[in-house]
Amino acid sequence: MAGLPTLILLLCAAKDVMPSSSHWKPTWPSYRVPVILPQSTLNLDKPQFDAEARLEVVSPCGPACHKSSPLPTYEEVKNYLSYETLYANGSLTETEVGIYILSNTGDGSQGKSRTKRQIYGYDSRFSIFGKDFLLNYPFSTSVKLSTGCTGTLVAEKHVLTAAHCIHDGKSYVKGAQKLRVGFLKPKLKDGNKGANITNSAMPEKMKFQWIRVKRTHVPKGWIKGNANDIGMDYDYALLELKKPHKRKFMKIGVSPPARHLPGGRIHFSGYDNDRPGNLVYRFCDVKDETYDLLYQQCDAQPGASGSGVYVRMWKRQNHKWERKIIGIFSGHQWVDMNGTPQDFNVAVRITPLKYAQICYWIKGNYLDCREG
Repeated sequence: MAGLPTLILLLCAAKDVMPSSSHWKPTWPSYRVPVILPQSTLNLDKPQFDAEARLEVVSPCGPACHKSSPLPTYEEVKNYLSYETLYANGSLTETEVGIYILSNTGDGSQGKSRTKRQIYGYDSRFSIFGKDFLLNYPFSTSVKLSTGCTGTLVAEKHVLTAAHCIHDGKSYVKGAQKLRVGFLKPKLKDGNKGANITNSAMPEKMKFQWIRVKRTHVPKGWIKGNANDIGMDYDYALLELKKPHKRKFMKIGVSPPARHLPGGRIHFSGYDNDRPGNLVYRFCDVKDETYDLLYQQCDAQPGASGSGVYVRMWKRQNHKWERKIIGIFSGHQWVDMNGTPQDFNVAVRITPLKYAQICYWIKGNYLDCREG
């Protein structure tokens, strides 16, 4: 086998192509991603579903801590990207994966809580009201999980969210077996069906329509780790619904370096628990990054965990602007920065390896997952 450091760099490498400065637009880079395929699947004992659902993850390991972590070996990466699948009937399987390079990927590479409050100074969040916004893209892609978190529609029957909304790192949470996904719908008043009367001064009341989850994928990097070390890097999960949701969804994409993001900013919407029933939108600058994580100070509260972090950039192949999810909002961190406490909210980046895995979970065919 090739030297492990070289191999891992190849696995994580991306061909990052930016437009010339004379015609600069924030443009989606062209990535060639590895292939991740199932190798073997084992049946596991049915889980107990005895963990308490956590709406946030708190970790003291900040950017410097993560940057100083040693590069994982090939076998470690394979183990982290292996995954468990939980089915609606309570059965559980574990799937081991293989990682392959089918073509040259170039030589590019990327390179304790003070408070549970996650608001930084002036609260810059926006509550989204009215069906004209809530039922239109991109806000319509945000959904609520019955465990209290947020998720994002990424395919006709799939929802991307945070792993800790399903599994606490040791056990599946209560309610994971009967997990449901909620879609905001207008709440019709009795006797007013068909009436063409609106009052612009009062926002239209909304309600959730729920769809059951058929199966859930969680990477072993989260299950075997914890938020103090490698686990935070793998805090993502994919849910497959029992029936199509019939809404427009947002595609996933490989996360570009922060310096290539439009204005250096990210966006996400979630169901923060301090504003029950409201979808809350926010955007902010990225403060720091590691290969797997984005550090930012977007105002957020528990309940927003699992929100899809997205940006809008120019897609050269299609000659149009396109939003893609480049990460999953995970939670809150307190970090000791040279003796001074510093708060961060953390999002898990979709790396080429994670893109290959999530895309395969969605499509079931690696040939549809070659371009990130």
